[in-house]
Parts: sequence; structure tokens; C-alpha cells
Amino acid sequence: QVESDADREVDGVFSIWYGKGPGVDRAGDALKHGNAYGSSPHGGVLVIAGDDHGCVSSSMSHQSDVAFMAFFMPTLNPASVSEYLEFGLYGFAMSRYSGCWVGFKAISETVESAASVELNFRHEYAQPTDYKANTSLHYRWPDLPGPQIEERMVQKLDAVRAFARANPIDKRIYNIPDARFGIIATGKGFLDLMEALKMLGIDEAKAREIGIDVYKVGLVWPLETEGARAFLRGKEEVLVVEEKRGIIESELKENLYDYQADKPSRMVGKYDEEGNPLIPWTGELSPTLLAPIVAKRITHEFPHLNFDAELEELASTRAEVVVPTDVKRTPYFCAGCPHNSSTKVPEGSKALAGIGCHFMASWMNRSTESLIQMGGEGVNWVGKSRFTGNQHIFQNLGEGTYFHSGYMAIRQAKAANANITYKILFNDAVAMTGGQPVDGVITVPAIANQVRSEGVQRIAIVSDEPEKYTSKAVFPAGATFHHRDEMDALQRELREVKGVSVLIYDQVCAAEKRRRRKRGMLPEPTKRIFINSAVCEGCGDCSIQSNCLSIHPIETELGKKRKIDQSSCNKDYSCVKGFCPSFVSVEGGELRKSTGAEGALDISGRTNALPAPSYSELSVAYDLMVVGVGGTGVVTVGALISMAAHLEGKGASVLDFTGFAQKGGAVISHIRIGTAPSELNQVRIADGRADAFIACDVLVGT
Repeated sequence: QVESDADREVDGVFSIWYGKGPGVDRAGDALKHGNAYGSSPHGGVLVIAGDDHGCVSSSMSHQSDVAFMAFFMPTLNPASVSEYLEFGLYGFAMSRYSGCWVGFKAISETVESAASVELNFRHEYAQPTDYKANTSLHYRWPDLPGPQIEERMVQKLDAVRAFARANPIDKRIYNIPDARFGIIATGKGFLDLMEALKMLGIDEAKAREIGIDVYKVGLVWPLETEGARAFLRGKEEVLVVEEKRGIIESELKENLYDYQADKPSRMVGKYDEEGNPLIPWTGELSPTLLAPIVAKRITHEFPHLNFDAELEELASTRAEVVVPTDVKRTPYFCAGCPHNSSTKVPEGSKALAGIGCHFMASWMNRSTESLIQMGGEGVNWVGKSRFTGNQHIFQNLGEGTYFHSGYMAIRQAKAANANITYKILFNDAVAMTGGQPVDGVITVPAIANQVRSEGVQRIAIVSDEPEKYTSKAVFPAGATFHHRDEMDALQRELREVKGVSVLIYDQVCAAEKRRRRKRGMLPEPTKRIFINSAVCEGCGDCSIQSNCLSIHPIETELGKKRKIDQSSCNKDYSCVKGFCPSFVSVEGGELRKSTGAEGALDISGRTNALPAPSYSELSVAYDLMVVGVGGTGVVTVGALISMAAHLEGKGASVLDFTGFAQKGGAVISHIRIGTAPSELNQVRIADGRADAFIACDVLVGT
């Protein structure tokens, strides 16, 4: 809007909106209006959607390009890290020309990866000569609501197609004019396809010999149809490879209805010519999934070809593994985590989960269930309670989520007069994603006063150190203060309060405490707790009281006992709540430094004692998988190896799956190395294709 402002100090403003798939859904109305009212000639808007196709770190899989279509928003789909700059600049240029906001698909597998890249793309774009709008396509004022906005959208999308014709971002990979068989792919699916062709022994020379060409689509919607039809011309069969729903396939079939000359004899994708499922629209694609499908379609068109040897080799790498269902690395609260205490509920009560670390309480036998989107905490209870006698429920809500949108949930619960206690878990960090600060100023008194202003009368503040609230005047009248040891009695009282009540549990995230102590930002407690194994009876009450991962079982001559792992202990001291005489407090002492293992190997004068490693020639990509648990250096190993390969001038990529890593969960690092970046396609190692496997943890390795 700056360009139409008489007080502007710049020529124009370009902007990026970014959100995950759920953010696209929630911001849909604003994004739809923004695209309809338009960008400016010297600005441009890129709308980046973080899509989690595999439901790795989301409650649902997402395909935001379908939502973008509903907004009439053009959508770009880069395949790799190397295309992000090219497609991003292209999107801004297209937005400036057409007046549209431009969608940019950023799937988790690409966003979460790092790679060596070769940059070689244009920075200047041609102005179309075959299109001229009969009205201004850009943002203007006044432009009051009315049908003219929708009518202008038709011309804006025509401008998008014209820009794409003048500046093609779709490309033929081999450009074989007389190819009988064509494959069209986009985004990550293109990389999976190219790797699948490599598995089948099909490189460019082989593709030319057979008569196979590949067309890579960059602008998914609206499709630039002239280039696509030129590719289709003369083909007997075309296979369309897309992850998730088939958008390009539908566009092509719709567009070809009146263009018989360009129509191939067959076009298959999500289904074959007989209506049988072909390329799945659920889950994620992979080279090993695509290779048999591609082989079958090629041999359907070229019956003289045979891929039995390649498919047999591919099948031989598929390991049949039966993983014990009762043995797995389950994410858990960190040692000393405030959620160990805050998520407990009294006997006979239930709690509802939400987004955040505290969701892990749902698998800890704590009467905690359900899942709701951010800002919807308690919405499900408002409806459900009407049919369950309007009983009482506790709703967990992190302070970061509260600041984001959870405050609205409390407002709706109050308006509906729901019988609910919100437990606002104030941890002083966005712990789930790495300890970032909340985006704004948020304090315990501010929350207390804010919920009072919404009409909440019963407010209780709980802490592991309530004495720090020296000035209670900053809190609303009637607020009460409690030590965390009073949680059970307090919650029993709150569940009898009719309507909405609020409990604010204030205790710094244990992982964040550890970071701050290391940085000298928080004093290091001088007290340590030990368990005297000679006195311990192995009852486990200390684990029940604290729910702490630092308490380990230890086998002794007198049976199983307990010990405290001092390296992971965050000095929460909740383990001593149990009635147990085996605990020993040491104040003012320091842990003895390790002297190293006895009988260390003496390798002096034995330079040939260890065999030299053998090196791969990298005639094909070398795939290394490293697995373990958070905090043990798995991600660091991946970063070091991939950077070393990059510094040697090789192509390298690394993809990390972390999830609840810092909570004791699994970490997986996919490392791929080739002679050059062009030798690597997808960043994830295909099933059964790892050349080496390093298991830093037995359970995750299994």
C-alpha cells in the first residue's frame, strides 16, 4: 500500500509472509484478501508455506498449494535448496508484474536440509509482449468491496501466464523432440523421479536411446499450458508424478479437452488408464516407491525393455525387520522439567492437552488426553461438556501459545461459561522448538491481570519459589500464591469452582535453566542430591514423585537400586519429596573430575596398529545415516561431515529429523555425498539404500 501513499519515503516495499500449513489455514482470509487487492509495481509479495507432507512435526499433513488455488494465488514449487533463490526472485518479479501475491511451496524435507549448491540463474526478467491488461492490476485505493475485484482477478491470472511464457520456469530436462514417452514432475517429486530413473539405469544417454523425456514444472498453478502442450505433442504416454493431490494432472486434462493435436494417447498419474491406483496421493513419495511404477509404465510403452535385474537389486535392499513394539525411544520431559509437576492432576480429574512440550503428559499416565490447534484450547470441551453433565476439566496451555492465540480460547470459554480450569504453564521460553523467547513482553502479573479483565475471578499462582513475589500489589485482587508442593490440594479446590478459573504455574524450563547457567546468566546451585545405594530399597518412589529422567536403575549385589545421573541432573530437587532415608545432600562440594579409563591403550610406536580407511570413489552417491538421541551430537556429526565434503569441492546434503530431540527422543541425520551437487537428487536416503549406518543409540538404531 506504500506506493499509493502520498507520504511515502521509498519507491516500493516487497514483503514475505511465512507460515506452516496450519498458519496458511488460519491466515486464509487475510491471504485471500491480500491477493485479491494486489501487490504494487515496485513491491511484490511472496507467500511461503511450510508444508509438512509427511506429518513429521504437525498434527496433520498439509498441501497448501490447494489452499492457494482457492485464493486464486499463483504457486511456485522449488525442488531443492539450490532453487530457493531462483524461485524466490522469480516470484517477486511475477508478483510485481501481475499484481498477484505469489505462493511459494517450502516442504519440510527441503527446509530442514542443508546442501552444497551451484547457483546459476538469471536476475532480470523479460516484460511480456503478447499481453496488455485493460485496467490496472495492482493495489489501489479506493477499491471498495465489489465484483470488480473478482473480475480483475481474471486479468491478473492472465498476466501470470503471460509472465511465465516470457520467462519460462518450466523446463524440458533432455529436450528429445521425438520421445514417445514423457514424464512430468514438480518439486520434491521431480528429485524422487530422477533418483528412481538412476536406480533403473536410465541416464540422459539411455533416455535418448529409448525415447523418454522429462518435463519439470516450476509454476504449479496456473499452469503455463503452451510449454506443457509443446512437450506433450507426439507422446504416446505421459506419466505425471506429483506428491499429494494431482493438481498438474487435472490442469493438463482440462486444458487438453479442446486440443486434440497435443493430446497423448494416455495420461496417467494418480490412477492408470483402467482406473487402478498408481501414484499414491497420501504420505510421501520416495525413489524406491517410484522406481517400480516408472519401470512398469515404460515397459507398457516399450515391451522389449526389461528392468528385472534393476528391480531385483532394488528389492534385495529392502530389509524385513520386526521391531519390538515394547522397546522404543519415547520422548520425555527433560530432567527437572517443570511439567513433571505442573501436568499432574488430582485423582478423579482429567486434563486436556495442547500444543507444546506438555503434550507429552498424554503418554505418561496422567489422565491427559485430546489435541487441539493453537488457540483452540478448551473449544472442544465447550461443546463436549454440554453432553457430559458440564463436569470440570483442566486445560494445559503454554505461555507462548497463550500469547500467540490461547488468550482467545480463555475468552471463548468465559463467554460459554464452561466449567474449566486453565493451567497456564509459564516456562519463560518457547521450549518445544529450542528455547526461543516469546515474541513479545509477557509476564506472570500481565497474564493474571489480563484474564481478570476478561472476568476470571479465581486466579492462583504456583511456583517452585513463590517467595520471589515480593510485591503482590501488581497482581489482581484476590489472587493467591502457592508453592508447587500444594498443587494437589489447590487443584482439588479449583475443580469445585464453577465456571472458568486460572492456575498460572511459574517455573523456568529446565533446559533453558541449564543454558543460562552455562552462560553465567543464572547462578549455579551449590547443592547436589545423591542416593546411598546401601540404604536404597529400590522402591522407585523418587521416580514417582519427580518423574525425572536423571534417576536411573542400577543393579547391585543386593538387587536393583536407584542412582542420580549427576551429568543430566538439573537440580530440581523434587525427587526428595518421597519418604526415603537414602538421599544424601551435598552442599558446597564439586564433582570429582574423571581420571580416564584404567589401562588406556598405548599406541606410541604403533603407527600401523590401526588400518587405514578405504574410500568410496563416489561413482554413485554415498549415503550415510547417523541416528541417536538429542544432545549426543548426531546433528553435529552430520554438519561436520557434510561441511568437510563441501570444502573438498564435493556435493553434499544433510537432512536432520529432530522432533522431540532434546526430550530424549530420536534424532536421525541423512548425509549424502557425491562428486558434485548435480550428482545428488533427493536429500533423504531411500529405504534400504544407506551405504553406512552409525547407531549412537541402540534403541533408535533398532
